[in-house]
Amino acid sequence: MQPRLWLLLAAQLAALHGSSVLQQNPEYQMVQTNQMVVLTCEARTTYPNKRIYWLRQRQAPSADSHQEFLAAWDSIKGIVYGEKLDQEKLTLSQDASRSTLHLAHVKPEDSGVYFCMIIGTPELTFGTGTRLSVVDVFPTTARPTTKPTPKKKVCRPPNPVTQEGLSCGPITLGLLVAGVLVLLVSLGVAIHIH
Repeated sequence: MQPRLWLLLAAQLAALHGSSVLQQNPEYQMVQTNQMVVLTCEARTTYPNKRIYWLRQRQAPSADSHQEFLAAWDSIKGIVYGEKLDQEKLTLSQDASRSTLHLAHVKPEDSGVYFCMIIGTPELTFGTGTRLSVVDVFPTTARPTTKPTPKKKVCRPPNPVTQEGLSCGPITLGLLVAGVLVLLVSLGVAIHIH
């Protein structure tokens, strides 16, 4: 069996839960088309002579989903790329404990969950995963519409020159006082009945 096929088969069989051993940053990233994306994977423990592999899962994790091998760093060969990948679009750098994946000129089809992984004996150790969303235009949030606040009408004596303003005569004030008294009595009766 070819090593790449074995890797994909092994990734299918492994649990997709991230570990605290491999930490990925960022957890989520949304970028616009044709931008550059930088994803990092840091090993919290030392893995002598272990390669850190990068995988992409184009859809949400499920029984039918699979990971696509993107690249790994080899100390002799340099970057080992997956099949059918644009090598100008993807670069990889690695030091003793960190692997950095650079994706240039991303497109919406590059969206998915990116995992780093170490193949141990006998287990596979996955990173926590980075969900990448590539969009043509960033979504906007709608601004809430504001209802104009009506101006309060103030009861003032009418202006004798312009004849403007509300009339605060004894009849108007008497009706207001009567309305307030009716409301207070109704409230008292409602409380007593309840």
